[in-house]
Amino acid sequence: MFTDSHCHLSFPELHSQLPEVLQAMREAAVDRALCICTTLEEFDTVHRIALDHPHLWATVGVHPDNDGVREPSLQDLLERAALPRVVGIGETGLDYYRLGTRSVADMAWQRERYRVHIRAGRQTDLPLVIHTRSASDDTLAILREEGGLGSEGGQGSVPSRGVFHCFTETAEVARAALDLGFYISFSGILTFRNAADLREVARFVPLERTLIETDSPYLAPVPYRGKTNTPALVPWVARQIAEIKGLPVEKVAAATGQNFEHLFSRIFM
Repeated sequence: MFTDSHCHLSFPELHSQLPEVLQAMREAAVDRALCICTTLEEFDTVHRIALDHPHLWATVGVHPDNDGVREPSLQDLLERAALPRVVGIGETGLDYYRLGTRSVADMAWQRERYRVHIRAGRQTDLPLVIHTRSASDDTLAILREEGGLGSEGGQGSVPSRGVFHCFTETAEVARAALDLGFYISFSGILTFRNAADLREVARFVPLERTLIETDSPYLAPVPYRGKTNTPALVPWVARQIAEIKGLPVEKVAAATGQNFEHLFSRIFM
């Protein structure tokens, strides 16, 4: 019934108890989940989880906030993207939230990493899983430049497509992402008491362009906030969207599941 479009089952908090996590998913009617890769070092673990379970899939990518890890080349991403049950490129994007003593100019390496992922997505025609935090202007600008979505044209065989995951930006950023043909995914943050503005964004985003996720093991929804998150809690995100839009939760579950299938269409291969 429910689909978790973004979780990290390879992270120690969940991988160490994977049978229990999967059982909880079944009991919560969470039928499918996408396991997100954040470093090349962890890819084999993420991929093995997907290979071992017919209702799980994987991505390949290096998170923008991961410094001091193996830097992905275009060939690294292309080779892994060709493997069975790999259905997306990412998690990728930009994150300027933790600059510390660095400047935005110092993050050129992060912008180049993002460009490599966009090129891989275009060459494979796989969707991008985009993370953006305190960097939405650059995230969108580079996507237009490299993704074949703006006047620059970019390089590659097809225009970029994908999802802005764990969305926490403004309605203006959501509108820009939607205009580029991307989906918007909401997490348990949507249930937080201080997330009124984000709930208005969720009201604005059409249901046919909405995905739901946990980003587990982080960001557990209310009433589990502060606890370890798991894919079994994604129904709480669906219920919040149903309340916002005045719809039955079953309709939200069905629509977001169909959206997942449409975006990550390689799940049928």
